[in-house]
Amino acid sequence: LSTTLLNAHTSQASDVHNPAQAGIAWQAYTPQVFTDAKAQNKHIYLYLEAVWCHWCHVMEAETHQDSTVQASLAKDFIAVKVDHDARPDLANRYREWGWPALIFLQADGTEIVKRAGYIAPPDFNRLLTAIVKDPSPESASAAPVFTPPKSALLTSAQSKHLLVLHDKNYDAKRGGLKTAQKFIDRDSMEFALGLTASGLEGSQKETKKVTQTLKAALNLFDPIWGGVYQYSTHGDWKHPHTEKIMRTQAGYLKLYAQAHLVLPKEGYLTHARSIETYLKTFLNNPTGGFYVSQDADVIPGKTDKAYFKLGDAERRKIGIPRVDTHEYADATAQAVEALAWLYAASADTSTLQLAQTKAQWLLSQRYRADGGFSHDQQDVAGPFLSDNLYAGKAFLALYRVTGERTYLQQALDSATYIAKTFAHPLAGFNTAVTAPGLIPAPPTVEENIYAARFLNLAYHYSAQPSLRKAAEHAMRFLAAPEIIDSRFEEVGILMADEELAQAPLHITIVGSRNDPKAQALFLETLKISNSYARIE
Repeated sequence: LSTTLLNAHTSQASDVHNPAQAGIAWQAYTPQVFTDAKAQNKHIYLYLEAVWCHWCHVMEAETHQDSTVQASLAKDFIAVKVDHDARPDLANRYREWGWPALIFLQADGTEIVKRAGYIAPPDFNRLLTAIVKDPSPESASAAPVFTPPKSALLTSAQSKHLLVLHDKNYDAKRGGLKTAQKFIDRDSMEFALGLTASGLEGSQKETKKVTQTLKAALNLFDPIWGGVYQYSTHGDWKHPHTEKIMRTQAGYLKLYAQAHLVLPKEGYLTHARSIETYLKTFLNNPTGGFYVSQDADVIPGKTDKAYFKLGDAERRKIGIPRVDTHEYADATAQAVEALAWLYAASADTSTLQLAQTKAQWLLSQRYRADGGFSHDQQDVAGPFLSDNLYAGKAFLALYRVTGERTYLQQALDSATYIAKTFAHPLAGFNTAVTAPGLIPAPPTVEENIYAARFLNLAYHYSAQPSLRKAAEHAMRFLAAPEIIDSRFEEVGILMADEELAQAPLHITIVGSRNDPKAQALFLETLKISNSYARIE
């Protein structure tokens, strides 16, 4: 892909767009917004968009351009626009309502109404009128309410419940979970892969889940440029939403690499390599990190299903969907971890070199003076748990595949930083450090699953009791009855619990790095698919 052509279709999406755009006086998300809302006796309209999102483009072009909507917002609301990729604190709090997420707040931050997705101008006007008439909260806050148990481990009843959900909510007809949007649930698939690799009684059922789902998900792969679309609608795998997000690319890359290690005859390595090719071609800054996403539309807001059926040359004649050239630490770190797993599956040293180069970029461009990682080059908020958690996981993955202790030390430093910076007073780790005057950024289930597993493995590498205590702190949030009972399928909690209950597989190769036999034996150990393992 020529640099000129790519640069013509890239963007740096800003946190606040030009106020002249759509005639709405958009404000930045700061404490001043709440101060102004109180002084002016107005409500707050928090519009969380994704720059790659088709329906966000439509909301901008239609609803926010409507003169009646503009007048209503100007009269009774302070309008705040935020790119959700730039603000993990808000993205994680309101993920279930987006994108776009339409959040209406009282001046003190109380949530009045939350809506998901595009709303046409007439309906949006009626919603604004109803909120002004009755601004009382429609539902409970998005922040989780939980009572942490004394024990950090699940009860037997909770473990059984999560297993039942894992089976009950699997779509035996189409693969994946029983959801209207089809995508690979990463934890569910990793759990199934683990049981497949174990060969234990009942593993055949999990093997079928793996092969059926990974085959069905190939419908989300771009056959021309590589990479994976975010999900498919209509309850099947054949109606993809064509945005390509780093979170999705890294998740699928890691899973298909791990699947190759478990089932090497299924061809999963080829599909993993196609994602790597996409990353290197479209989302790679050769002198920096990885870019965060590529738009769903060639022309924002206009769906062109025929475009993605074209070949390479035909697509390029029309144009290339815009790439958001932000280089966020969490996105690059997720790619580094996935590439480390791809190296384990392929033994391709160029893959390892790419992962190591991006890891060095994280240290040189996103490392904070206080020992943590920033999100962007200049952050307006944070620090954020995601940047530090995924960086820690990335460095631990690099240590696993290289044995270089500098990577281990950096992973342990990240674990220590997480433990001291993000702990919720009761249990779990908050998604961000929140500035005074803003909506709190509470713990999320996904991040605390990964935190519990990462911190626990870091403890076993280091024997630092504080890291074990931190892992248990995350687990007590996950084990809270309110959290368990609210989940549709969350076998990731069960994986975290099982790992905290036992020591990891530990393999040490004793020999010189220059010894070909020791090196060959080390490379052979990398074929172990179990992520809960110490390889040194």
